[in-house]
Amino acid sequence: MSQYLIDIPYFSDPTLPRVVLILALVVVINLGIRFLLYRLERAAKLSETIWDDALIEAAHRPVLVLSWVIGLAYAARVIHQEKNVFILEHAYLVRDIALIACGAWFLFRLINSVADNIVDMHAKKKELVDRTTIDALSKLGRFAVIVISLLMVMQVMGFSVSGVLAFGGLGGIAVGFAAKDLLANFFGGLTIYMDRPFVVGESIRSAEKAIEGEVEHIGWRLTRIRSLNKSAIYVPNALFTTIVVENITRITHRRINETIGLRYVDMTAVAAIVSDIKAMLSDHPSIDNAERNSVNFDRFADSSLSILITAFTEPLDVPRFADLKQRVLLQVADIVAQHGAEMAFPTQTVLLENALHIPAN
Repeated sequence: MSQYLIDIPYFSDPTLPRVVLILALVVVINLGIRFLLYRLERAAKLSETIWDDALIEAAHRPVLVLSWVIGLAYAARVIHQEKNVFILEHAYLVRDIALIACGAWFLFRLINSVADNIVDMHAKKKELVDRTTIDALSKLGRFAVIVISLLMVMQVMGFSVSGVLAFGGLGGIAVGFAAKDLLANFFGGLTIYMDRPFVVGESIRSAEKAIEGEVEHIGWRLTRIRSLNKSAIYVPNALFTTIVVENITRITHRRINETIGLRYVDMTAVAAIVSDIKAMLSDHPSIDNAERNSVNFDRFADSSLSILITAFTEPLDVPRFADLKQRVLLQVADIVAQHGAEMAFPTQTVLLENALHIPAN
């Protein structure tokens, strides 16, 4: 009876038990890695540094996949050696490519985790963080990972990397001419990241191109701006290298710059009105008197006596500044009325030196 059992293929073929043993070992190793990462993750949360959290979070899935890749590749190699299956002779090549892919995946996750942890750390401390610079560095890091990974895959597959680089240098010239606009936008985005004329969340304005709104996203080709009417404006980055951009968020003061006109009959009250407006601005809590504020009789206009008022306020958002400006102008109107004067409006006076006398009937 035992003789018949030995001749059964299941018991006589040693390949299947070896493969099962390898897969079982992979499962055990996988469970051990999961347990180890769980313990390391709990220990990392107790530390204040962000690097260990990012490292463990980034390594979690790639390491698990990596253990299966190595185990399955070894099992496939065993089957190929015993059964000489043609499709499995490239198991180690597939394994090497998968190892490179897992390494790139790990670096991608690490870069994203570090960037997110830096932002979260500053947010918890209520500190300002330059999100634009962090995004730029993370994008640059991911791009470098992609290029290096592709070169490594080509090297593993038997291609000459030096030859590819030489061909890429010649081909880059042709591609550069064909995609000069794309490259101009790329370097325009790089200039924005380096010079930082604006960052995400700031409001900008360009009178040359009628662009005004809040910066929502800075990409390598386009910058998305949310306009005042809430529409999305997509601006090629190359444009920012040729136009003047005003950063509204970085203003230090807002300016009230108004001209009021009085009637010519109120000429005697002009000096007193100017003096009272100066005193009002000097005592106003929202006016910065360290700046060059001025109230002066400016000129004799066609229909009025013009008084120029210039005053700088502390940094205020647009609604609060509009409310402040309204209150200041109403106080100016009260001062004018207190002196018995009135605001002028366009008038014309016609003088008839030799008026005709029309006798009455």
